[in-house]
Amino acid sequence: MPTTIATSRLEARISTDLHALLKRAAEVQGRTMTDFVISAVQEAAQRAIEQSDLMRLSLADQKCFADALISPPQPASALKRAFEHRKRLVRSE
Repeated sequence: MPTTIATSRLEARISTDLHALLKRAAEVQGRTMTDFVISAVQEAAQRAIEQSDLMRLSLADQKCFADALISPPQPASALKRAFEHRKRLVRSE
């Protein structure tokens, strides 16, 4: 039994110049215009998502981060209490 893939429709109004450009590009690659557009849009969407996931730090932020790795600050008293509390919980289990 073949599986059915759910699809959605996307419509866009574009200039005749852009339409001609897309059509020519698709023909150059030996693809249908629909296949060409879907592939190009999917690649652009993936790139946009990947770029948004990257962490970008200024030079000052990079230096601050490196300094914290090289010379980490002493743990705050609240963090020390939390670790002690965790030790007691783990021992009691």
